[in-house]
Amino acid sequence: MPPQTSSSKLRRSPAPHSLVPSLLDWFAIAARNLPWRRTLDPYAIWVSEIMLQQTQVKTVIPYWERWMRELPDVAALVAAPEQRVLKLWEGLGYYTRVRNLQKAAQQIVAQHAGHFPRGFDAVLALPGVGRYTAGAITSIAFNAPNPILDGNVIRVLTRLFGIRGNPREKTTNAQLWLLATRLVQAAADSQPSTLNPQLPAPCSALNQSLMELGATLCTPQNAQCPQCPVQSLCAAHREGRVGELPNLSPRASATSREFHTFVMERGGKFLVTQRPAGGVNARLWEFPNLEVTGLRLAPETSAKQLLQVTIRCEPLCEVKHTITRYRITQRVFRVRWPSAEASVPAHTRWLCMPELHALPFTSAHRRILCRVAAGI
Repeated sequence: MPPQTSSSKLRRSPAPHSLVPSLLDWFAIAARNLPWRRTLDPYAIWVSEIMLQQTQVKTVIPYWERWMRELPDVAALVAAPEQRVLKLWEGLGYYTRVRNLQKAAQQIVAQHAGHFPRGFDAVLALPGVGRYTAGAITSIAFNAPNPILDGNVIRVLTRLFGIRGNPREKTTNAQLWLLATRLVQAAADSQPSTLNPQLPAPCSALNQSLMELGATLCTPQNAQCPQCPVQSLCAAHREGRVGELPNLSPRASATSREFHTFVMERGGKFLVTQRPAGGVNARLWEFPNLEVTGLRLAPETSAKQLLQVTIRCEPLCEVKHTITRYRITQRVFRVRWPSAEASVPAHTRWLCMPELHALPFTSAHRRILCRVAAGI
């Protein structure tokens, strides 16, 4: 017997047209009331999609609402100073996202007269926009039959269709994109929902239903299969393999890093430094710090290396956070600057507390700032 091909497996899997009505009707009654779902403005949808990369919905909501109040359109984003844009993003992390937002807005002004483009290729050409994001924006804002494939959708599709391959591998990933394409095309050919005539246009609703299903019911652990609108068609549920799919390769183990961070005060002002352009957290602010991973340095020793002065350090707090695969510990020390005459390192500034609160800080150093402010 010849080996089964991907095409033959797909033919035995649920037909897209059999899934679409149930997904659309379920989304009509189960969709969360998220603020960016109350608009078809492609700019607003674009901002939400970029914010939602690597970030949970509950975290994004207040950021999105504040952003839309402060920078309601492409023109406002282009005109905004970089530090204001970074301040609005402060705490969301992965700051390349917001830098690309502003670069893309500049491109929209230069190439599209300030109007958000409707075509998939034009959206895909914007900085920071990949295939998933372009599909999400164009399907939600314009009801274009463009597929989406993010982590939630991958989980839903691998379980529905019983796909055993690693979604990160080229062949399996292409198979998933094909399935996503067939589903949204089937939605484009479908009739409006019988349960709710006010449901978003079918391509928009179908793509959002897949994301919603993965976020709320078809979760990584403890999937809520009894509530799933397509449980009866799900291969993984039928075969008892929900917990095994998707078949993702193990993530690389986290690497620990340790820093000594110094909160230095002089006359009611604190010493801070701005990170250089081009690196991680570029142009954000932080307290002076030195990486001491693998070194058994006393804080006075690391302070001497960093600041070229001899000072006494008092423990203030410890802040732990994660950036990509790094688990970082900031051991924070409070320091009294030795004298007004002592010189400070280049690229540092003495600022009072109101000035500090107005600046965009890295997430860990914002937590340190809040701790310092609470203790004053």
